[in-house]
Amino acid sequence: MNVAESAPSLTATPAVPVTTSADPDAAEGNTAKPVARSSKKSVSVSSTASSPSQSSSTIVGVASTSALSARLAEYMSPADLKLVKEAYRFSDEMHLGQVRKSGEPYISHPIAVAEICAEWKLDVQAIMAALLHDVMEDQDVQKEELIERFGAPVATLVDGLSKLEKIEFQSQIEAQAENFRKMLLAMARDVRVILVKLADRLHNMRTLAVMSPEKKRRISRETMDVYVPIAHRLGLNNIYRELQDLAFSHLYPMRYRTLSKAVKAARGNRREVVNKILEAVKITLKEADIRAEVYGREKTLYGIYRKMHDKHLSFSQVLDVYGFRIVVDNFRESYYALGALHALYKPMPGKFKDYIAIPKTNGYQSLHTTLIGPYGTPVEFQIRTQDMHRVAESGVAAHWLYKDDDGSLTDLQQRTHAWLQSLLDIQKQTGDSAEFLEHVKVDLFPDSVYVFTPKSKIIALPRGATALDFAYSIHTDIGDQAIATRINHEPVPLRSELKNGDIVEIITSPNSRPTPNWLTYVRTGKARSAIRHYLRTINLSESTELGKQLLAQALVAVNLNPELPSTLIDKLLNESTAKSMDEIYTDIGIGKRMAALVARHILDLVEDDAPFPFQQFGDKHAYKRDPVIIYGSEGLSVQLAPCCLPIPGDGIVGQLKRDQGLVVHSDDCEHAKRLHIKEPDRWIDVTWGEELNRSFDTRIEVTVTNERGALARIAAEIGESEANISHVNMEDGDANDMTHIHFTIQVEDRAHLARIMRNIKHLSGVSRILRERG
Repeated sequence: MNVAESAPSLTATPAVPVTTSADPDAAEGNTAKPVARSSKKSVSVSSTASSPSQSSSTIVGVASTSALSARLAEYMSPADLKLVKEAYRFSDEMHLGQVRKSGEPYISHPIAVAEICAEWKLDVQAIMAALLHDVMEDQDVQKEELIERFGAPVATLVDGLSKLEKIEFQSQIEAQAENFRKMLLAMARDVRVILVKLADRLHNMRTLAVMSPEKKRRISRETMDVYVPIAHRLGLNNIYRELQDLAFSHLYPMRYRTLSKAVKAARGNRREVVNKILEAVKITLKEADIRAEVYGREKTLYGIYRKMHDKHLSFSQVLDVYGFRIVVDNFRESYYALGALHALYKPMPGKFKDYIAIPKTNGYQSLHTTLIGPYGTPVEFQIRTQDMHRVAESGVAAHWLYKDDDGSLTDLQQRTHAWLQSLLDIQKQTGDSAEFLEHVKVDLFPDSVYVFTPKSKIIALPRGATALDFAYSIHTDIGDQAIATRINHEPVPLRSELKNGDIVEIITSPNSRPTPNWLTYVRTGKARSAIRHYLRTINLSESTELGKQLLAQALVAVNLNPELPSTLIDKLLNESTAKSMDEIYTDIGIGKRMAALVARHILDLVEDDAPFPFQQFGDKHAYKRDPVIIYGSEGLSVQLAPCCLPIPGDGIVGQLKRDQGLVVHSDDCEHAKRLHIKEPDRWIDVTWGEELNRSFDTRIEVTVTNERGALARIAAEIGESEANISHVNMEDGDANDMTHIHFTIQVEDRAHLARIMRNIKHLSGVSRILRERG
């Protein structure tokens, strides 16, 4: 007896008559309000589905399980089918009397989710979790009960799929972010969580038509922003394409309908061309003795819309609405087929991509080529093997990461495992759920660049990633200590954007540390979270020390001793929101509190308590406020203003900027003068220290004759003057054939800069040199 014959069948129960009461605040899907847990037993009925009545009062419907039973019987043992049947009965009993807004019994939704999971041939635990995925959220079933009935693995999967409805959040956005964080972290531990969740979201999107327009738009936007990128990142291309089109249809219904009509019309108009190409390709491959399946494929409506939108094209200008897919038996024949096609039609230059040699981050492998077909029409071909085709359609669902068999992990599994592990790394370094979701969404990009380490290892990064992203992708310590990079053996800034095929080498120094400026040009979530984590932890101690120094100066200015007795500190803390003096010092250091205002508050406390034993100075005018000493190595709590880039030897002033600490300007900076007028109380006296063991950025502009070798001569002179060039920008030559070159160079002080400028001035072709300000 085969498995299908011995398999126990699943049965469905009719929903009891209830009054529909749709929940307008449901997070997703077209669900009705859940009813209280019922003690009624399920009653078996025929598994043939009947059309549900859409009456607003009484709903009667039958959920069919015949399709699910047939699909599971194809690959599950009778013992596994028995476990699935138990999960189904429990879910059916828990959802008894609950209906969807469409009028169908609610149990039809878990059945549909399980059917989608069965198409991927997920194991028995995942199918059981699909059937049970809403019982904790809707019917208050506890995890302990699921563990007792179905075991810990199934209960953990269901728990990972359940939202955090019982927790109170400050906003819906915060609640949504926390739900996503929980789901993604559960997914990082077991990828089946996201597979079931994507199946759940797919069925909800398929049945979204009954929802209100506002709710359709909100759920569709959430799908497009989070679930579509996750499906693509995991290589689930069928789900990815369908979710895109469904979300598009609800976000822009008019555009969707218009494009749909245009595609149907084009389908008829281009049928002759498509058939002609199809026949020619089959004959060519047969003559080359290549066995292959050849079939046409149509671009998704959303794919057509994006191409029209991004490239400002009309529908008639989108020529590759149709393409062809060729599936061959083995790796070598994919390249043989490519050669045969290129002999049949001429390839378009620059339109060939080899994703077999270098797969996409989600494991996708194919050869892509665009050829000039009959009548001059561009036609795209995708060539792949059967195994590549299976991975292209099912992605990570084709390989199981949750099996303890690390020794046989495929490249796809290793890349997916690394990405899932990065979710856990980001979680450790992230402050809150919204920030976590922000970092994760940054990594969910459909396009990637592929670069090489010096040892020829391939690293995939999101398009737009920089050398600094590369450093953090290798290791957090490499990123934190990066000071420079070489791309293709040429020195370039860390902010340089990477291109396919680049060979990237990172130069580190134990004295290098992340700066807030790094956040402006990193692209990956891992890099952003690591930098923010460092800034939060390191900036704290530096800001505390700066705040302590500023408060001491402010206390002296109001004729008080900076050494505060414990009784006065207690009194100050009782009247403020701070829990400790260190918190007050930190707030002063980052600009959240004004040192002068805190000092005046302390003075008021002393004056209000006359017998308070506190030493005061005799004549406050005999003391003047000492300036804060700047060494340039204070870290993040002291920043040199980018508008004027002061260097030792310049007169300087300090601005206490909210959440940024102390910003140092040149005393002749025009920007600083305008800021001083707006907030005069936020300015303090600062001065340079005597021993400065670092270099400082400054900008110079050189006007030079536009001739070969001019830039090289100037750069060489700067190097010989013991200065480093961190940035160069050249303007186009003017009418007098003169070019303006802007350098950012690192110098020791103003005297060093003057010596460099004198040396450059003496070079041939240089007509003018000046220091740039503002």
